[in-house]
Amino acid sequence: MSELIFNNLDEVSEHLRRVLKEGIPQPKNKIKTINQILLFAYNGTGKTRLSMTFKELGKLGGKRDTLYFNAFTEDLFRWDNDLENDETRVLKLNKGSSFFDILKNEDLDLENQIRPLLQRYGDFNFLIDYESGHVNFIRELLVDGVSENVEHIKVSRGEENIFIWCFFLAIAQLVVDKQDVYNWVKYLYIDDPISSLDDNNAIAVASHLAQLLKNANGNVKTIISSHHTLFFNVMWNELNEKRKLQPYFLSYDKESQCYKLRYTGSTPFFHHVALLEQLNKAAETGDLFTYHFNILRSVLEKTATFHGFKNFSACIKQGDDDPDGVLHARVINILSHGNYSLFEPMEMTDENKDHFRRVLRSFLDNYRFNPELFPKSIMQQELITPHKPSKQLTEMI
Repeated sequence: MSELIFNNLDEVSEHLRRVLKEGIPQPKNKIKTINQILLFAYNGTGKTRLSMTFKELGKLGGKRDTLYFNAFTEDLFRWDNDLENDETRVLKLNKGSSFFDILKNEDLDLENQIRPLLQRYGDFNFLIDYESGHVNFIRELLVDGVSENVEHIKVSRGEENIFIWCFFLAIAQLVVDKQDVYNWVKYLYIDDPISSLDDNNAIAVASHLAQLLKNANGNVKTIISSHHTLFFNVMWNELNEKRKLQPYFLSYDKESQCYKLRYTGSTPFFHHVALLEQLNKAAETGDLFTYHFNILRSVLEKTATFHGFKNFSACIKQGDDDPDGVLHARVINILSHGNYSLFEPMEMTDENKDHFRRVLRSFLDNYRFNPELFPKSIMQQELITPHKPSKQLTEMI
């Protein structure tokens, strides 16, 4: 599948809706049914705005069809810290939002829908006051050596986010179960549900969400967007079992002011591999800019940390043609002091392109990657032999 280009987020949303509604054409006039779309995008690309444009398109016919979780969802919950008495702290719910339609039906027993979900992640309890629309958090604490439940506690920001996520999951389960109060929901749109979680909880959240969606059996279509590579990869591995998942990489090209959507089933979806593929292609074409040093250093640093080294220089091999280590030290200096701008890119000099290719080639030779992803034509070429540093290079280091 080639890269798709869109002028704005409305066009991206229309495409995503079309994929979920109509599926994807296959050879021999077959259609692949898609139940979930998984989007990876860096922060600042427009993930949250995309979720809102997707939601707004669903309202054009006069009826809503999307239940979403994003930064706006989290804003529906706000703290009343009882500044006057500093005692009765509660998390208030914006009852004016349709997100809280469930509060109108106490028979659904929302608290006992949320509680088993919350117990997976936290050690605190809660009570919902349906009439006033607020949440009272409770934790068992030792008071004067006696264990007792202390009410109206202020939970941490991470615990608050977990509670809101579990609140949403409980509603999503009702959507999947086709409860009447949410029978209008055709699509779930989930944007970065783990922004404040550590990796352990990120894996737990992804696995739990995947199980819920797999049990939906297509009753509700879902889009999940994230900038978190671990979360993205877990969702991919969990949901791809039924082959009804469409993964994309979403990016924004500032120069052409357009959005690009690339299918990630045929290209790496691991962040570090995707970066290496980008660097390798730049080395192939010769379109190397100074900021590529920044990207390469980031990969080297993560690799060094993974292998237990203190410095990224451990991942840079000293060549046989550099017995005194002069070139080796020079390259490390370039990488160490290159705070190059992404917004005002400058093309590398031919000499620095040579240094860049040398480091990248030795890295790919030292750490085995799938050879299908990294054509070796440019890496197998003889590089320029070491020579006296140019004036520009001398100034850089």
